[in-house]
Amino acid sequence: MALIKPFRALRPPKHLAEKVAALPYDVMSVEEAKWMAEGNPFSFLHISRPEIDLPAETDPYADVVYEAGRNNLERFMEEGSLAQDPEEHYYVYRQRMGEIVQTGLVVCAGVDDYESGVIRKHELTRADKEEDRVKHIDRLDANDEPVFYTYRNEPAISVMVARVAEGEPEYDFVTSDGVGHTLWVVRDPAVIAELTDRFVAIPTLYVADGHHRSAAAGRVRGLRRDENPAHDGTEEYNWFLTVIFPDSEMNIMPYNRVVKDLNGLTVAEFMVRVGDCFDITPVEKGFAPAQRHEFGMYLEGRWYRLAARPGSYDEGDTVSRLDVSILQNNLLSPVLAIRNPRTDQRIAFVGGIRGIDELERLVAGGGYRVAFSLHPTSMAELMQLADAGKIMPPKSTWFEPKLRSGLFVHLLS
Repeated sequence: MALIKPFRALRPPKHLAEKVAALPYDVMSVEEAKWMAEGNPFSFLHISRPEIDLPAETDPYADVVYEAGRNNLERFMEEGSLAQDPEEHYYVYRQRMGEIVQTGLVVCAGVDDYESGVIRKHELTRADKEEDRVKHIDRLDANDEPVFYTYRNEPAISVMVARVAEGEPEYDFVTSDGVGHTLWVVRDPAVIAELTDRFVAIPTLYVADGHHRSAAAGRVRGLRRDENPAHDGTEEYNWFLTVIFPDSEMNIMPYNRVVKDLNGLTVAEFMVRVGDCFDITPVEKGFAPAQRHEFGMYLEGRWYRLAARPGSYDEGDTVSRLDVSILQNNLLSPVLAIRNPRTDQRIAFVGGIRGIDELERLVAGGGYRVAFSLHPTSMAELMQLADAGKIMPPKSTWFEPKLRSGLFVHLLS
């Protein structure tokens, strides 16, 4: 069963919500974050990416960065840019991107559920990124950015959430990327209690985005518990900030790949090697696969359709039949010698929201030699794999729209 609880959100006043709201810390470079926050002292990036306020040569993992984040959080609170609700609430958060609408419930999820497997993951974490989030959260004394979770749609919960969304919203604005953001506060104690009870009947939650933040929440709880001789399990650090969406509203986009070189092969040699496991067809324009087991490849200014040949993957295995696995196991590893995509510096990953034009741009710029477009992983694949206790290859999913940070913060004490 999934245990959730309401909390006293630290959040901006209505007139500042749009200025405070920011994209998640890990979808941009430092340079992009500086550009996004330029001229906006209210941007939450001053808290989630505090290195933007420090000299360019500053190590992003230095103690001074985490201290700057804490100082900026305190400044926001002192100046009234963020204020804590006097009572515990749930919050309903809706995002609209074109015809895509997703409405989630903002809650605190339990570290115990994450550690017991009620909350299921599908990716491994990187030690350096996890350590960074541990230091960031611990120094802030807050979960400043929510984890993105999903569950198999339960109609009764959706009805309750929709009823809340019929009321007057607390925030309602459109960000520069055209995404609409609307937030409602769930104040009725009876509704809060019923939502809590409804989730007790939900057997499993799934991490969509935020594996490092989830793991970090567990480690921070461990640090706090070890330092607290009076620990009894009721402390706020036993919980972490989450937005939970029904799987029926989730939108997964592809996570494309670009590679810096051809591993010493000529173009002709490379094409022969690719042809060992894929049927190759030249296409006239950018190719975004419309079905599983197809890939686009951009090389030497031309696009090709790659179709995985039967026998190059095991359709009966939940991991090897994923398109990201097929590409990794039949091309990236054996042909381009990218054995570990989690650590290899010759490969980079491009979120599907950037489109295939971005792949062409990166290759044309000379920094990369070849690009691959993929078909998105499905929610059914993600859940089935997580239920089996298996792990996807890194960078298998890209969810859009991204949750905005700064609209609600969970203080740990």
